[in-house]
Amino acid sequence: MSPPLVRMRAITKNFPGVLALDDVDFTLNSGEIHALMGENGAGKSTLIKVLTGAEEFESGEIYLGDSPQTIVNTSPQQAQSRGISTVYQEVNLCPNLTVAENLELGSYTLKDDHERKRRLNAVYGRFPILGQRSKQLGGTLSGGEQQMLAIGRGLMSSPKLLLMDEPSMGIAPLIVRDITEIIKNLHKDGTTILLVEQNAKMALGLAGYGYVLDTGRIVLEGKGADLRKDEKVVKAYLGG
Repeated sequence: MSPPLVRMRAITKNFPGVLALDDVDFTLNSGEIHALMGENGAGKSTLIKVLTGAEEFESGEIYLGDSPQTIVNTSPQQAQSRGISTVYQEVNLCPNLTVAENLELGSYTLKDDHERKRRLNAVYGRFPILGQRSKQLGGTLSGGEQQMLAIGRGLMSSPKLLLMDEPSMGIAPLIVRDITEIIKNLHKDGTTILLVEQNAKMALGLAGYGYVLDTGRIVLEGKGADLRKDEKVVKAYLGG
């Protein structure tokens, strides 16, 4: 098994009147695809926001790599500098900026212009359509192209961990297939990926390991292949 890249231990997060995360233990191993599944309101997006510093948590510990030092309520900027990048469910692009300008926003902490150019060309190599439309405004792209642009922007920080929040949400089945291939290729390149998905068929078809979150608690976890056969998962998420 690969060494852990992220370890979350006994994480608790409260909102007024709601226990969003309840004593959550969670491990992401380097170079692997992980799935996090759950219904709306289960706490999936909250877990991502806690991990990336967009939300503070009340108690628990987060470790990066094998470091004994904990991360306590880091900021999104600090998370990115540590190699954590997020592609959110809402494709949050700047519609009046070009494709190239949107991508460059993903490397705003980078001081080396040559390295930024290298990363930009690497994204164009992975997504040729973005290279062809580099001067086109982001808001004029199709839904699938905007999703590619959002992923490309996430890659501009050269992340160790890429968090993908509902990448198939609202996307046509043909584009979902394209996104699936993109995720497979990122995995081949050694990127650690967390797929936060309601589309369990897609997520478990890709993930080596998966977690099921329900009302803020991890209620089930295991190898992706095992979860695909689990009666509870089949009934709740796979239409069995």
